[in-house]
Amino acid sequence: TLPCFPGARPCIPKDFGHGSLVCVCNATYCDTLDPLVLPAPGSYAKYESSKAGKRLERSEGRFQSSLRTPGLLLTLNISTLYQHVKGFGGSLSDAAAMNILKLSRPAQDNLLRSYFSESGIEYNLIRVPMACSDFSVRPYSYDDVADDYELKHFRLADEDVKMKV
Repeated sequence: TLPCFPGARPCIPKDFGHGSLVCVCNATYCDTLDPLVLPAPGSYAKYESSKAGKRLERSEGRFQSSLRTPGLLLTLNISTLYQHVKGFGGSLSDAAAMNILKLSRPAQDNLLRSYFSESGIEYNLIRVPMACSDFSVRPYSYDDVADDYELKHFRLADEDVKMKV
């Protein structure tokens, strides 16, 4: 595996036309982020990306205790907790797995590090579709035998064994 690099490495943009820029991530280079640091109490951190070239650009600010300027007002009641956030992540579909597996091993390492490591966006959850989805190359299920309520014909598809499990 490749070593983790301390500190942020900038995005090397690649233009796919029509205003569609992506950051290059290959076997030798992938952009990274500075480690996440929680802001001081009463402050916030904002990460912004844009078509104009911002790529998870961090800025900080302080919450105001009263409205002093015109514009959007966001009111936070920190004394009431409505839900607990378990984490953040994405989906590992057949299409995503197929594309990852087409990369060289060093490129796979860089890509996965950019999602899951402290120098990346620190995903800690992944959703894996059961059977096929709209991002599969063919329709399939785990048991296509009619009236098989005991699931005697249940089998994982090749896609699941090779790409998801």
